[in-house]
Amino acid sequence: MSYQKEFEQQIAKKDFNKILTLWEEYCTNESVETEEFLNILVSLEKSELAARFGKFVEMGLPLWQTIKNEEESYAVLRKLIDLETTNSAILSDSAMKALEKKYAKDPLFQERIRLVGLRSRQNFQGSLSNYDLLAHMAPGKCVFHTGGWGTGEIIEVSPLREQLSVEFENVSGRKHITFENGFKTLKPLADDHFLSRRFIDANKFEDEAKKDPVKVIKILLRDLGPKTASEIKDELSELVIPENEWSKWWQGARAKLKKDTMIESPSSIKNPFILRTKEVSHEERLHQDIHSHQEIQKIIQTSYNYVRDFPNMMKKDDVRNSLVEKLEALYSEKGLTKSEELQIAILLEEIPGSNPKRGKKDVKSFVRDEAAIATLIEEIEILAFKKRALTAIREVRSDWVELFLNFFFTIQQAQLRDYILRELSSGEPREHFQKKIQQLIDNPSQNPEAYVWYFQKIMAEEEGELLFQSKEGRLQLLEAFLILLHRIESMSEWKDLVKKMLIIISGKRYATIRAILEGASLEYVKEFLLLASKCHSFTDHDMKILKSLAQVVHPILSPHKKKKDRVLLDGRIIWTTEEGFKKTRDRLEHIGTVEVVENAREVEAARALGDLRENSEYKFAVERRKHLQSELKRLGEQLNRARVITPADVEIDEIGIGNRVEIENPRGERSSFTILGPWDADAENNIISFQSKLAEAMCGKKAGEPFVFKDEEWVVISIESYLER
Repeated sequence: MSYQKEFEQQIAKKDFNKILTLWEEYCTNESVETEEFLNILVSLEKSELAARFGKFVEMGLPLWQTIKNEEESYAVLRKLIDLETTNSAILSDSAMKALEKKYAKDPLFQERIRLVGLRSRQNFQGSLSNYDLLAHMAPGKCVFHTGGWGTGEIIEVSPLREQLSVEFENVSGRKHITFENGFKTLKPLADDHFLSRRFIDANKFEDEAKKDPVKVIKILLRDLGPKTASEIKDELSELVIPENEWSKWWQGARAKLKKDTMIESPSSIKNPFILRTKEVSHEERLHQDIHSHQEIQKIIQTSYNYVRDFPNMMKKDDVRNSLVEKLEALYSEKGLTKSEELQIAILLEEIPGSNPKRGKKDVKSFVRDEAAIATLIEEIEILAFKKRALTAIREVRSDWVELFLNFFFTIQQAQLRDYILRELSSGEPREHFQKKIQQLIDNPSQNPEAYVWYFQKIMAEEEGELLFQSKEGRLQLLEAFLILLHRIESMSEWKDLVKKMLIIISGKRYATIRAILEGASLEYVKEFLLLASKCHSFTDHDMKILKSLAQVVHPILSPHKKKKDRVLLDGRIIWTTEEGFKKTRDRLEHIGTVEVVENAREVEAARALGDLRENSEYKFAVERRKHLQSELKRLGEQLNRARVITPADVEIDEIGIGNRVEIENPRGERSSFTILGPWDADAENNIISFQSKLAEAMCGKKAGEPFVFKDEEWVVISIESYLER
């Protein structure tokens, strides 16, 4: 075990005595790895034991003196001085000599050593780090605030006031910080540091990230340390790469990262990407990974990953021969299962120029002779290997149809099911497959998952050659779908599948139901509504929509209402005049073609202003974008529900849409109102919306009939059409 890991273990246990013993042992070494030395000191600095450990820092000086590289020597001493608490003469002398050597030509040297405590030498903890910060202070340079303010750009430095002014990304306005407070909270950032580049010139950094994503991620890992995929997204998405482009960008970047020899890719999403200190070739990685595993399945998986991701490696004789030799050696391993033996045969088949080991079968021979082939395929974890085994079955086995019919219901991977479906849907197997699908339709609960998959497959494609893809077939499938939903909706083991089924039904505004019901018979639609009513997973809203869709297909299913009730109470319809419709349509068009475009420019301009720091322009532009998008959606939905009032919609026997009415209150005062839609309402001209309280109170009343509004009884005097004037 390395010293670094031992220190980390003891720090986690907070065992100071063992840490001190380990430190004494470590400091007696004759040579040192600088990176390990620094990592140990950083771990101690971050721990609760840092103050106690500071008394024993001096023990590390002899080991520090063995470091020949000047930069590495300075970095280690700086960390030792950050930790020390004794302010001893030997430590102050070492610190002073290091600063004199590094900053010999600094005209402000004497003043700065006073500021960091090395002139009096009474308290010089952190003096090297603090001097580095002072030397870094200049307008345009970046610093990082450890208290949560984030990256900042130095705007002004005042040696006289011992103060600097900084603009930070996470707080608004300039912040004035004294040198003393800066020593506690600020860290200098080099011009090429990831945080500096992201803050100072985000647009240029974005262009670079799109052109060379691996380069930017290397900078991130170099400066911020190992990061998981999720953490990389937090650092880059929206701040460098626009959020709506992230998925596509990361997909391309991820593929390139796997092939980069300087980056160690994680084995799972929970593990981080790590920037290596030296390049590791693909050949070395393959050798290390294969020989680091003892389990046969992991060796097979690792070998497959390299053959798939680095096909050019297999053109090198030494690499190919080494891999083939390792795989063939697995044949003699104890406990080798038949499924693993089959996978080895498939993998050897993928390697150019390799042949099965003498006495071992190739893939086709293995598949042809194996009685329990279905069990073996089920045990194979690699999808591509399953597919290869299936194609071999198709090629060499006379009972492939029977096997494929069983696989269709047992294999859940969509890619494999698609292949099986294609093979069974043509030629002689089609008749056998049709019987199986018909049995599944007759009793979908025998395999709910397979039925839902096939239902989705049929509904996602236009009418073609697949079974039950015709109009009649789709009607039959929908009926069985609802029967299945009713049967399994209360079973906990099918909870996730039920959610999926509900999404299929309601997705894209119930597009699947709309398409299937179109042209269906009245008897079928009635049966559909009956089956839907038995499915308690449907909400009241779902049932309302399903009923309305059925009524569109067969209006006779609509409840019989008086015309005026239908007009005024149907909230799905927005009644309007020609002028109101045109005005709203023009508003929608203006937002989409003018205001959204202008806002996009505002957002980009605001981003460029402060390079994504907090500023009112950017916040306002983003808020306006949300408002415009919301208004676009609202107006679009309303226009889809709008209906222009025509003479056929207006009657004068009772009050409804399009009427001009005269009414009288108990005091004999008369008022006239025109009832139109919400887009045409105009209080100054006594035009009210049919959705208003007054209109609802008058709805359905005839001339001479009374109605109550605001605790007063009014009387309808006259009713006429607004279109007649």
